Amino acid sequence: MSVAFTPFDLAGAKLANRIAMAPMTRSRAHGGSGVPTPAMATYYAQRASAGLIVTEGVQPSAVGQGYPDTPGLHTAEQVAGWRQVTDAVHAQGGVIFAQLMHTGRIGHPSLLPAGLAPVAPSAVAARGQVYTHQGPQDFVTPKELNEAEIAATIADFVTAARNAVEAGFDGVEIHGANGYLIHQFLSDNANQRTDGWGGSTEGRIRFGVEVATAVTDAIGAERVGFRIAPGNPFNDVTENSVAEVYTALLGRLASLGLAYVHMVEGPGRDLTRHLRQVWPGTFVLNPFTHPDATGPKDLALVDEGLADLIAFGAMFVANPDLPRRLATGGPYNTPDRATFYGGDERGYTDYPTLN
Repeated sequence: MSVAFTPFDLAGAKLANRIAMAPMTRSRAHGGSGVPTPAMATYYAQRASAGLIVTEGVQPSAVGQGYPDTPGLHTAEQVAGWRQVTDAVHAQGGVIFAQLMHTGRIGHPSLLPAGLAPVAPSAVAARGQVYTHQGPQDFVTPKELNEAEIAATIADFVTAARNAVEAGFDGVEIHGANGYLIHQFLSDNANQRTDGWGGSTEGRIRFGVEVATAVTDAIGAERVGFRIAPGNPFNDVTENSVAEVYTALLGRLASLGLAYVHMVEGPGRDLTRHLRQVWPGTFVLNPFTHPDATGPKDLALVDEGLADLIAFGAMFVANPDLPRRLATGGPYNTPDRATFYGGDERGYTDYPTLN
């Protein structure tokens, strides 16, 4: 049997296996307040047999929200809502980290409280559209963050991390991938700054490093992971010096002693192998399997030593008991992609488990 089914020590957290549930936006924190619902507690508890659950992206501040009905971790009501989720997961023996996701320029003013607008390293709009309650809307030109606002944004991450601990999470994952704010600072097209927050490789990695440093200082390195997606063009991000930037980034993050790095792999495995060698700690991999979802064959990457944990996305949506199904060779439910974002319990909490 694959090593993926054996226990793993994640910076002191005892994982039942090396199968992680990847963070996936589900947009079901209905009501406009960003408060997790009882259905969300059911959803995550159903999947508590994962060695590690990483939640959907959670905005660390009101201005960090980029999609409808996503949950937050910046109000007392949100903290109380998440406590129901973490209690339900822990009751089933699971380990759960909250993913802190500031979307930056990806979003729209209609999704934010009155008077707020999306922010970014530079006043450069992303190409494309975002879904809102009023339908698809073009991305707007974001407000460029000044020095004081950058400091305040870092402080928002820290407050959200402390709130996560108060809510009962085992840790947090800082989202530095998929074209959101930290990834925007890393990029060449979204970050056109010439001050200490852009330009050079050291400047581009600075925001992500300072967020990770501040969060680590606040809640402890053993409770902090960091997600990267080197070269991923999602949300109109361009990166011209991928290997150089991410080697430097991981080098700086390594000195913090984080619980893990979580990599969203792009086509081509050479960079993955390189960064696996660069990173001295736990390496979580969401492997590149396009056009297929990550599946049973990808567990071999743990046996080969390329990763310590493998993160599954769509397969976990449709198969709440995925580790058991992987161990027995299936069968597997087919995910209904029409119900991935928003809606009710259909396609959310109604997927059957094995008898």
